[in-house]
This record gives sequence, C-alpha cells and structure tokens, in this order.
Amino acid sequence: MASGTRGPHRSSGHRSGRRVAAQRLRILWIVLGALLIVSVAPLWLYHRQVLRLSEEKLQDTERVQQSEITRSLASETLQFEQSLQQQLLGQRQVLALAGWIGDVDDSSHGPQISRLLQDFVENNPSILYVTAVNKDAKGESASAGTAGTDRDPFVEADLRRAFTSSIQGFDSVSDPLALGPGNNAALVMSVPLLLDGHFTGMLAAVVSLDRLQARLRDASVRDRTVYIVDTRGHVVAYPTRDLVPGSNAAANSSLVKQVTELPQDLRATQTTNFSALGADRRYHVEMIGTYSTIPELRWAVIAQRSLDDARIDAGVDELTAEALRFVLGAMCVALIFGYLFALGITRPIQGLVQSTRAISRAEFHERAEVGGAAEISELAETFNSMAGHIEEYVEKLTQAATENRELFLGSIRMLAAAIDEKDPYTRGHSGRVAKYSTIIGDGLGLNAEDLDRLRISALLHDVGKIGVDDRVLKKPGKLTDEEFDLMKQHTVKGANIMRPVAQLRDVLPGIELHHERMDGGGYPYGLAGDQIPLMARIIAVADTFDAITTNRPYQSAMDVDYALDRIRSLAVTKFDASVVSALESAIHSGRLRLTATLVEV
Repeated sequence: MASGTRGPHRSSGHRSGRRVAAQRLRILWIVLGALLIVSVAPLWLYHRQVLRLSEEKLQDTERVQQSEITRSLASETLQFEQSLQQQLLGQRQVLALAGWIGDVDDSSHGPQISRLLQDFVENNPSILYVTAVNKDAKGESASAGTAGTDRDPFVEADLRRAFTSSIQGFDSVSDPLALGPGNNAALVMSVPLLLDGHFTGMLAAVVSLDRLQARLRDASVRDRTVYIVDTRGHVVAYPTRDLVPGSNAAANSSLVKQVTELPQDLRATQTTNFSALGADRRYHVEMIGTYSTIPELRWAVIAQRSLDDARIDAGVDELTAEALRFVLGAMCVALIFGYLFALGITRPIQGLVQSTRAISRAEFHERAEVGGAAEISELAETFNSMAGHIEEYVEKLTQAATENRELFLGSIRMLAAAIDEKDPYTRGHSGRVAKYSTIIGDGLGLNAEDLDRLRISALLHDVGKIGVDDRVLKKPGKLTDEEFDLMKQHTVKGANIMRPVAQLRDVLPGIELHHERMDGGGYPYGLAGDQIPLMARIIAVADTFDAITTNRPYQSAMDVDYALDRIRSLAVTKFDASVVSALESAIHSGRLRLTATLVEV
C-alpha cells in the first residue's frame, strides 16, 4: 500500500518543479541582459546627456534670438507709430500757420486744405485716408485710392470715437481693424485741432499696418511666428492670414494670456515655455515664446516657435536617429557575442538539467556529460557521483519496500487466517471474500490503488470476531436475539482494533460498514444508499455470495445460480444494484469461480 501511493506524489512534485523552473530566468537571458546593460546603458546614458545639453543649448539660443527679434520689432513699431503721430502733428501745425485751424470747413480755403491732405496721403504710403473736420464734424478729406475706406462701418465707428477723444483734448489710437476682402490690418489715429486752447476740430488718419506686417513676415522665418497683440489679447498685426486683426489670440495661447495679465505701463521682455493647440487642433504642441511690451501703445510683440521645429532645424532629431542607429548596432553586436558566450555556459548546464529530470523519473542510470568550464565540469562529476550513490540507495530502498510490503500483506493474511480458524465452517472465508471483492471492484472500473485497499479491507472484514465469545461464534444452531446483538458488534470492534494503524485507515469503511443495507435496515449505524461507501457495498455482496456457496451450521452450500438468484432478489433493498450487476457479469464471463480453499491474495 505504501509503495502504491508514491507515484502520484512524485509526479506532482515533478510537475511543480517544472512550473517553478519556468518562472525563473534562464542563464542565457541573464547573460544577454547583463551584456546589453553593460554595453548599451553607458551609450544610452551618454546619448541622453548629449541630447539634454543640446536641448538646453537649443532653447538658450532660441531665447536669445526671440528676445532680440521682439525688442527690435517693439522699437520699430513704436517708432512707426510715433512717426505717424509726428506727421499728424506737423499737418496740424501747417493748418495753424495757414490760419485754417479755426474752421477747416470754411469754403474760402477748402480747396487748399483738400490739396494739403491729398499731398499728405500721397507722400506717406502708410496713410490710407485722412480727414480734417471742424467742431461740427464737417470738413475735407483725402484717400490713397482705397475707395470706400471712409464708409467702412468699423472705420466710421472708430472715427466717431476719435472725434469724442479730440473733443476731450486727447490724441487717440484705435483698436486694430481688418479692412477689405484681404482683411488688411489698419487703425485710426487722431489729434485734436485747437485754437487758443479751444477745440475747433479733429485731424484723423486711417493707417495701414502693411509695413509692420511685412516686417513680421521677414522675422517669421525657420518656422518661427512673430506677431503683435494689444493688452486685451486681440491681434494687431499677423504675418499671415491665419489670424484676422482684431481677433482674440488669448483663447488659444497661454503666452498671449500672460500678456493680458501684465500691468499696462510695464515695459518687459520675457521668454517662457508653454503649450498650444497644433495645426489640426487635436493635440497640444510644446512651444517656446517671448514677448516684448510697448506700454506707450499698450501692445506687445510676440515671437514663438515649436520646439519640435527648432529641434529639426538644429539637427537634434537627426542626431537622435544617428545615436539610435549606433545603439541598435551595439545591441546587435552585444547580443551575438552574448549568445555565443552564454551557450558555452548553458549547454553543459542544460545537460545537467536533462540528467536531473531523468533521475526525477527514476532513471537512475542517467549520467551527465562532463564538459564546459572547470566549475561546470566539476559540478557534472559531482552530480554523476551523487547519481551513482542515489541509484544504490534507491535499489536498497526498493528492496526494503518490497520486503516490507510482503511482510505487511503476510501479516494481514495470517490475521485473516487466524480469524477464520476460530470457526471451522469459515476456514478460507476471508481470502475468498477478498478475491471476489477484487474481481467485482475490477469490473466496476476501480484503479489499482483502490483495488489494493479493497483487497486488504475484505481480508480484514471479520477481524472484529476476535472479540466475539466463541460460545456465540461457534454455536451450530440459530442465534438468539441477545447472541445476535453480540455478533453484530464485530464490525465496530474490528474497526476499533485497526483504527490505531495509520496505514489501515483507508480500509476501515469496509470493515465497519459491510453489514449496512441499501434500505437503511443494516447495522451498526443504519446507513442507506450512497451513505454507504462503495468499498463496504462490494464486500457485502462478496461476503453474502461466499456465505451462500459454502457449508454453514445453518445451511448446506448452494450452487452459483442459486446464490446469484438469491443476491439478485435482494438488489436495491440490501445490495447495490450496480455491484450485483458486476458480480453477475464476472460469473458469466468466467472471471469469478468458486474457491474451496484459502486464496492467496
């Protein structure tokens, strides 16, 4: 019995060992990984350091360039506005010297004023339209061929606001305008006309910002964008048609939003990193940008550039690709050499693994091939020596186990014979029941281990009769109720006798419960149906079959057919129908035959 249980445990341990091994890294991968780390990691770290320094240098250079561009354009823009302002003031001085400033709508000098204004427009390409009006908003005007500029509703609205500022004695500069189909940037500038400190009218001009846009386009090179916004975040001038003058740029640019949050009288230049929506407006792009404020105009010049574009322009991406190719090449070389080196280590170890697995399968003759490095060769020799000692030890254990099993079974058989000897009518009964039970169990498909337990349980099923008085046990006639009660105790007594033996615990159900009935009318516990273990149900049928076919004090031996009919009639009520069918099948096939003497089992 003991040897029969070793196989499954050994197999389970073997499978478990293989699962654990599968979860561990192989030496080949460890060696390859180590070589990769040693060879590639320094290169990669150096590459990352170079990229970081290149990135810092790139951003520093971009900051310097953007700062120079925005400061220069801020200065040019201020000069442009101041120049136009001075020209307007100069025209006002001419009107004053000519004595026309009191009423520019006086018909006596209207043609002269109109000619003066026309000359002013023609001599300044940035002036689209100029007008001089009296305090009743009537006067002369001139244009640079841009028909309808004075009738544009936005221009008229700004002229009205400029007139209101002139009444209050202030010079004014309007918000940016988008004129015409091309959305050209423009604005309205005005100065009040004064005579002896009293308001007499207004001189105003619609100014084109084409000159500023041209400068912005010249500065917007190498994927850099330079534009002008006011302190409210509205576009003043943009190098392309992507943004219309007057549109809100703060909504899509955190840099413009920073400008709107600055004090309006602050003159500053600041560079910062920020993110903005890409061209497809589905993702954000990392940007670097600079603003330079023009507090006199409440404007700011902004220069910005995508860091990706800056990297491409500086060749950082090309440097990254080249470094990546170099690292990949180094990885391939390291993998090839690492694989060759690892094979020199793993092949001998793999041989040891195969030999170890063979020994785990009880193939103790297996030996590992000695080879490889000195340490591995020494390990292989030690393993082979160990395998030889294990083989010798296992042979001794196997021999001892066989002897122990034979001694165990011999003891069981002697005990069964001793029980049968108490009653001359039951001599050989236990051996026959064991044989019949084994044949029936085999017919029911029990495995070898279960058949072994069934055989031993059947041999010992009447061991409890040792504790029954011989007066009752050997009584030739029918037992009284009291005597039968004593006889029925042999099942429990037998189980109690064998229970201290750990190796026999699995056979106790057959000893203790083989007199239970399927209808619950048996003893000692009155179990019914599936409550009765299969082992006990088999022994019950085999025990009854032997009792009917052998001489007993209360009956003569009956033939097989009679015994089979008798047992079949008790199927379902006393016996398990499937066990009875297995008995019948064994008899009809000739596997079960009556045995007159003690059977070797």
